[in-house]
Amino acid sequence: MDDRYGHDVLAAGWRAKHQRELARIPASRDLVVEVAEDGYCGAVMSVTGGLVELEDRHGRRRMFPLGPGFLVDGAPVVLVAAPPAAAGAPKRTASGSFAVADARARVARPSRILVEGRHDAELVEKVWGDDLRVEGVVVEYLQGVDLLSDLLDAEPPNAERRYGVLVDHLVTGSKEARIAQAVERGRHGAHVRIVGHPYIDVWQCVTPQAVGIRAWPEVPRGTDWKTGVCRALGWPARDQADFARAWQRILASVHSYRDLEPALLGRVEELIDFVTA
Repeated sequence: MDDRYGHDVLAAGWRAKHQRELARIPASRDLVVEVAEDGYCGAVMSVTGGLVELEDRHGRRRMFPLGPGFLVDGAPVVLVAAPPAAAGAPKRTASGSFAVADARARVARPSRILVEGRHDAELVEKVWGDDLRVEGVVVEYLQGVDLLSDLLDAEPPNAERRYGVLVDHLVTGSKEARIAQAVERGRHGAHVRIVGHPYIDVWQCVTPQAVGIRAWPEVPRGTDWKTGVCRALGWPARDQADFARAWQRILASVHSYRDLEPALLGRVEELIDFVTA
């Protein structure tokens, strides 16, 4: 007669024998996990000293010990530290390009990329800085697209010195669009590429999810845009120092191209291609 219960039901290890082995998942950056105990859900930001830092969709961060107690796509897993990158494995820059090992900054090209303000320049530098140094491309800022014609007259572009220009709020019928069209039709147009994103300010080129907000606030016509945004988000908005701190908060939320809107990504890549052709 067969013994359906085995020869010794009290033998050591009987409980573990019937337990399901949980998948061991590396805590890679941006992996979205749920904490089984309290339902907290967030993306992996970092792993330090046996702890994983998660950030939820509101930008709130919490630390948890690695190990069991997590769900990925609804399935229980054991979260473990991601293995170090293999020697020689290709690394990527913040823009998503393959990093060039031990690359020195190239001597600057005569060509330039021009942007409308300091915030625009800082954002481009943070995401594309490594690529631009390898290519020898310098980013300079204008204090407004209104000054573009004067700059081009003072330092005319040519086949060896091209200018790529990134403009805020480049939409049909806007002042920026009219200026861009006039330059492109003018004597410098052959060696100038003007592109832009549809947003009022470069702040909006950072995704709301990266900043930890549901959406960028709608600001009533007649209200200064940055002032309206800061007030709607509950941030100080008394003077330029407050706006500078708000921008640093936004910029700090950008870690790679994934934190930017596609409307900006494609335009910057287009300008890099134009000035390095």
